[in-house]
Amino acid sequence: MKRALACGLLLLFACLIAMPVMAAERPNVILVMADDMGYADLGATGNPKIHTPNLDRFAKESVQVEPFFVCPVCAPTRSSLMTGRYNYRTGVTDTYLGRAMMHGDEVTIAEMLRQAGYSTGIFGKWHLGDCYPMRPMDQGFDESLVHTGGGLCQPAGPPDNSYFDPSLLHNGTRIQTKGYCSDIFTNAVIDFIDGHRDGPFFVYLPFNCPHGPFQVAEEYSDPYDAMNLKPDDFPAVAGGHPLRSIPDNTTKVYGMVTNIDDNLGRLFAKLDSLGLKENTIVIFLTDNGPNGMRFRAGMRACKGSVYEGGIRTCFFIRWPSKLNAGHKVDKMAAHIDVTPTLLDACGVDVPDGVRLDGRSILPLLQNKPVDWPERTLYFQWHRGDAPEPFRACAARAADYKLVNGTELYDMKSDPLETEDVAAEHPDVVAKMRGEYEAWLADVSRDHGYEAPKILIGTPHEETTILTRQDWRGPKATWGRDGLGHWELAVPKGGSFEAEVRFDPAKQPATVYLKVQGIELKKQVAAGVGRVSFDSIDLKASPAERLETWIVAEGAPKSYGAQFVHVSREK
Repeated sequence: MKRALACGLLLLFACLIAMPVMAAERPNVILVMADDMGYADLGATGNPKIHTPNLDRFAKESVQVEPFFVCPVCAPTRSSLMTGRYNYRTGVTDTYLGRAMMHGDEVTIAEMLRQAGYSTGIFGKWHLGDCYPMRPMDQGFDESLVHTGGGLCQPAGPPDNSYFDPSLLHNGTRIQTKGYCSDIFTNAVIDFIDGHRDGPFFVYLPFNCPHGPFQVAEEYSDPYDAMNLKPDDFPAVAGGHPLRSIPDNTTKVYGMVTNIDDNLGRLFAKLDSLGLKENTIVIFLTDNGPNGMRFRAGMRACKGSVYEGGIRTCFFIRWPSKLNAGHKVDKMAAHIDVTPTLLDACGVDVPDGVRLDGRSILPLLQNKPVDWPERTLYFQWHRGDAPEPFRACAARAADYKLVNGTELYDMKSDPLETEDVAAEHPDVVAKMRGEYEAWLADVSRDHGYEAPKILIGTPHEETTILTRQDWRGPKATWGRDGLGHWELAVPKGGSFEAEVRFDPAKQPATVYLKVQGIELKKQVAAGVGRVSFDSIDLKASPAERLETWIVAEGAPKSYGAQFVHVSREK
């Protein structure tokens, strides 16, 4: 009996030793990303005028990866950050007009960590789809407090929204909040951590600042206005691109960044007070280059460009119990590496069937000897439903960078891209062009570039709100005269109702709605801005198109709706 008991205990002990990292030992994770903040918008990266004491201290306590790269604009970066995959695989090609929706079958870092026992929360900007099955709550987040679309003051939200007292979505329900947006998101993070202090937790804090429209309290912008900033106030970078002027919005941007810094100071203090600092991974980065040609540490261009100023960002990671403060990684890394790195750090395997493009950089962060084959990273962005070969693209290797298939820069001797050496190295150009073409063909295979479908009439979303953020078509715009359509799927047939909301006409008008070959219309009086259509019988279908348009009496052309609320009739 005793012998059997002893054998059983030994077996149990052996099993425990062989088990993966237990939940209580797994690190907490906080992933912080600022929106449209540039590499040089920090004191820690050489900006002498901006006030960021908390982030500067955090940088000293962290490991820095330099250079670190992201996409030229936000939604593509966010999809890669969440999945560890190039954005073209996920369906995200742009920032609006239906091109910023990520396919619902993509597996996010939140889903992978939640499956491993993590509590997950997002607080801020999602920008990967506002309707089922693309919402944060559909993609692995237990708790979500977000704005819709790509910004608070954009057509996906209420027309009178603001950075102050914004209307937000809390777990899919629109609520009215009080305070400044960055303060609100940080408060929610602190509350979430307080409620999940026993961990492990994964927090994604993607601030929407300092993205335009540059709304911030005067107490933050006034000190920068008083500086009367001039180009000579910033250091010249040898061999770099000079700063020729200071954009008008710079003082607002700097004020918004300082507000972020204050909020992160509060967040860091919360981790200290709860005794969570040592075993919490905190990452800080930005989603693209700066939203303006302000101080860029000598780099070329800014947001929207595949030159270094548009795609190179700061990347700091702090994990006191595992990483040595002050260490610098000089191997290239990018947005696609964040998910595999976090999975590695948390002891979570990549799920079967999930293909990642990125690598875990954890051994580099830990300064361990590791075989690290050099690689080429790829970036591309331009307006349009699908990428065009060699348009607005870059292939970035450790030694050379190919831009638009024709320009070549020696990144060892000329890291700020001042001299095109393509004529001197035609063999390098040819090789990198071929590798880029192979990459583009590969990332285009997963989903192609058809728009992800918005599912209507599901139990997951009682009312689906279609907005100009996600409509498509050659005439689709955010302006009043825009005219587009939405790509839908109807998983289960039945009777539906739709409320069309639009900019009222000064004359009587006719409102049209068309779906599944059914065309409906209703007359409205001048000044009326909404109309409802009931008893729309739809068949189950994997792909449908919904269109609405308004024709005012005497007007030369029709225009589209602002919102369409679609729901299954009860």
